[in-house]
Amino acid sequence: MHDAFSDQLDTIVSALPLRAAGFIVTLYGDAVVPRGGEVWIGTIIETCAMAGISETLVRTAVSRLVAAGQLEGWRRGRRSFYRLSDAARAEFDEASRLIYGPREPWSWRFVHLPEGEAETRMVQLERQGYARLKPTLAVGPARGTPPKGLLSFDAVPAGAEALLADFAAQAWDLAPHAAAYRALIGHFAPLETCAPGDGAQALAARLLLVHAWRHALLRDPRLPPEALPADWPGHAARDLFHRLYAALSPLADSHIGRRFEGAQGLLPPQATPLPGAKVEAGQTLGGGVRRTG
Repeated sequence: MHDAFSDQLDTIVSALPLRAAGFIVTLYGDAVVPRGGEVWIGTIIETCAMAGISETLVRTAVSRLVAAGQLEGWRRGRRSFYRLSDAARAEFDEASRLIYGPREPWSWRFVHLPEGEAETRMVQLERQGYARLKPTLAVGPARGTPPKGLLSFDAVPAGAEALLADFAAQAWDLAPHAAAYRALIGHFAPLETCAPGDGAQALAARLLLVHAWRHALLRDPRLPPEALPADWPGHAARDLFHRLYAALSPLADSHIGRRFEGAQGLLPPQATPLPGAKVEAGQTLGGGVRRTG
């Protein structure tokens, strides 16, 4: 069974488009930030090696993350330690609400763009999950404050709500997002039929799972269920993510408590609650903290 788990991990590593910098961000978000936020670079190198990322690539990626203002480093004796910068930590807090928390509440926002700057502003809105209806009109999620300098209308669907799925299918290209969720299911579902041989394997699998889920989820416009096809694979992908995360966490967190070193010594195996995660008895996610999915 352990060989089967190891073989499946190798298959996942080969299939995923892993970049060292992105995987390091996943490592911090899932394992380091909930335990104080700082870690020795030797721990980063050891953990990334489990995903097939070499020490050279790790050191290069860490240097680039520092230069980009995402990591901050310092030395204690001959050892180097790193933490997320305040700006990167704020981005992580927002992303963690989506990754580990329940589905977001959703309402609709229509935005009219002035003609002179329509294309530039439209590209910015599309990165936030909006869809282009006309050159100067976009529709998207009413999350946060309305975009500055633009005319916006928040709306509630009324009448033939059964047409929402048709409307969404015309406005958004959902095919690549559906493909990403199906790929995640295909890669990770086999892990439910075998067991990790040790904590290192469990942690590697959990980090790869979070990495794949984060990439699929944050690129998705995350439309409400009533605007999605009945067989939308994102629902099954979300359920799989939470089941596997819960199953892998006991061994993974035990490994963290034995191997992850911060400036003050070993990091605790138990994590503090991640932003946006609700505490509820009966479901264990993320370092012994019970959360709803």
